Amino acid sequence: MEADRLNFLRSLIQTPSPSGFEEKVQELFMERVQDRTDREYKDVHGNAFGVIHPGAAVRVMLAGHSDEVGLMVQHVNEQGFIHFSAVGGIDAHITAGKRVRIHTRDGALPGVIGKKPIHLMEEKDRLKVSKIREQWIDIGGKNREEVLSMVRIGDPITIDTGFDSLLGTRVAGRGFDDRVGAFVVAEVLRNVDRKQLKVALFGVSTVQEEIGLRGARTSSFGVEPHLAIAIDVTFASDCPEVDKRRTGDIALGKGPVIARGPNVNPRFFQLLVETAEKNGISYQVQAEARATGTDANAIQVSRSGVVTALIGIPDRYMHTPSEVVDLEDLDQAIALITKTVEGLEEGMSWIP
Repeated sequence: MEADRLNFLRSLIQTPSPSGFEEKVQELFMERVQDRTDREYKDVHGNAFGVIHPGAAVRVMLAGHSDEVGLMVQHVNEQGFIHFSAVGGIDAHITAGKRVRIHTRDGALPGVIGKKPIHLMEEKDRLKVSKIREQWIDIGGKNREEVLSMVRIGDPITIDTGFDSLLGTRVAGRGFDDRVGAFVVAEVLRNVDRKQLKVALFGVSTVQEEIGLRGARTSSFGVEPHLAIAIDVTFASDCPEVDKRRTGDIALGKGPVIARGPNVNPRFFQLLVETAEKNGISYQVQAEARATGTDANAIQVSRSGVVTALIGIPDRYMHTPSEVVDLEDLDQAIALITKTVEGLEEGMSWIP
């Protein structure tokens, strides 16, 4: 991956964006696309848009959600310990002992997630997972009043992990789900050949996917696209304890995953496959037997229906602070979507 593109990805991943608090990531998205689009704007929900050829007859929407799972300040007790709730699907197995950042009005405040030490636990309790409500955050405060002078109820919290390069083209970071989707959308807007493009292209960095596909619902209603591609992560099965009978055979480094199933228009699926093969782009196929838990779900049934496709980026350790993806898969996804939208034109039939 070229350095400029990698630096943008690193900036996205290092910027906190729990659901409902995506503003800083959206600023990065709009800055990234502003010199390549005809219009950039945000809506009242927080969705960020970059648009090329807005007046064209056929509207195509690309959607990648910018929010990540996180935590939120729920209560501060008399001793100054912060109790918290989960924003999205947080795994309580992995929170205890982590360092965190509480994002306050005055900046990020460091803390640690505490729980009862194993030495003080009964044998039977050592085998149990400590529930979120049984954990707390310690910022070193002496009492409730001191902590509340710096922290407000409802402040968002993220696990304090960064972006690291692993061997080869693999990278690790927090919240690849799904800031890599917003990343791909931005890079397609930058990469597409405006002279070849015959459609209106709306690139959308959506919000609040992790708590109910909310940004996709509002943005697709507003754009009213004829066609849409959602870009999200999907489960990589090339690591221990992941059952390929459940997820399919999906590996890092073998290309983006083209979903097939009722959430995807079959003609659009076939076009993506043909485009990949014609252009020598690596790809994988994943069966999705029902409505997916992605933005594609909400977009497909917007208004009177949208011709929808879903591209997945293979991702290990989803919803942990250390997800792993392959940069080659991201580059290949950008190439596949770019070539596909450059080939779209008015009059194409999408009726199954």
